[in-house]
Amino acid sequence: MSFRVALLSEIIAPYRIPVFNALARQRDIDLHVIFLAETDPTQRQWLVYKDEIKFSYQVLPSWRWRRNGSDTSGSILLNRGMSSALDRFRPDSILCGGYNHFAFWQALAWAKLHTIHFAAWIESTSRDRRTSSGAAHSVKRWFVRHCDSFAVPGQSSFEYVRSMGVPPQQIHTAPNAVDVERFATLALSARQNERNVRTELTLPPRYFLYTGRIIPGKGVFHLLAAYSQLSAELRSQVGLVFVGEGSAKAELMKQAANIAPGTLVFPGFAQRDQLASFYALAEVLVFPTLSDPWGLVVNEAMACGLPIIATDVAGCTTDLVKPGENGYVIPAGDVSKLAVAMQTFACDQQLSSRMGESSARLIEHFSPELCAEGLALASGVPSRVSR
Repeated sequence: MSFRVALLSEIIAPYRIPVFNALARQRDIDLHVIFLAETDPTQRQWLVYKDEIKFSYQVLPSWRWRRNGSDTSGSILLNRGMSSALDRFRPDSILCGGYNHFAFWQALAWAKLHTIHFAAWIESTSRDRRTSSGAAHSVKRWFVRHCDSFAVPGQSSFEYVRSMGVPPQQIHTAPNAVDVERFATLALSARQNERNVRTELTLPPRYFLYTGRIIPGKGVFHLLAAYSQLSAELRSQVGLVFVGEGSAKAELMKQAANIAPGTLVFPGFAQRDQLASFYALAEVLVFPTLSDPWGLVVNEAMACGLPIIATDVAGCTTDLVKPGENGYVIPAGDVSKLAVAMQTFACDQQLSSRMGESSARLIEHFSPELCAEGLALASGVPSRVSR
């Protein structure tokens, strides 16, 4: 008899589809995913790859409000039909992707009413600025106390959940993952067609790469300042490419115009498959975030064979970036140390190549299948089912 798992997720994010597909493939698991919305157009321009979905799912009716100019807060998402959806599916377990929406609290109440297993999927870390404090932190602790188990993506979030008094045996690691094989294949194709790709995307011969939302919290101004600290000779040889959109883009471009020599490129937002081309031809991914629970762009870049420069506040850093092996970790907001790391790569292309190869090897372990195994354990799936 199949073990029925209801997985609750905010939107149909492209990077989650391979993970949910892998979970649905596990023997004797009957997975049903309940999305609170198809996407969030106020934050990202992702395509919704419905043709790739191989699991049962539904999208609840929703209403979203976001404060004007808000990038990371001031958002409200309300839904109809959570209880009805659970009544119809009758899960043996609920795996909830957070606590920050009213529908998630409805699901917790439903689980307690029907005496079923309730697991929370928590990605917060103690160094993530979005981690709640004060009254909000008390509310989160209450939510956590009423969960039966937890899924976390890595060591930083594991330690955060432990700090809330949760016994380690209740916490299961489900390593955050992307479709490594897909990105690696697309990157190889881009390198084999390098001249055309470079021309089509208007990319300089050599460049540092940033991908993500262009907002202050991602450290983009620190990255620009670090690039400006490189010698004129290095800037004339190596450009800087910002892939993405966001509230800070206009100001960032204005400041970039004052840097000379140097090549600054702002291609705009890129969909999943096109991202691989930017990764493939870059020398290093720079992830200068000031606050981030994980940073899946690091997974993507590593799958494409790139070394990484990341800040110590990124949730993924502890698990993915091995200093001196596949990149460097620098303190968040430290422009001087960021510039030194960038200079190291700019002066040694062989170092970039060696560390990129290490990245590709390290990321193979972070597969959708491994993430799915952790989610199954957190969901309370009996061992006879999950194996």
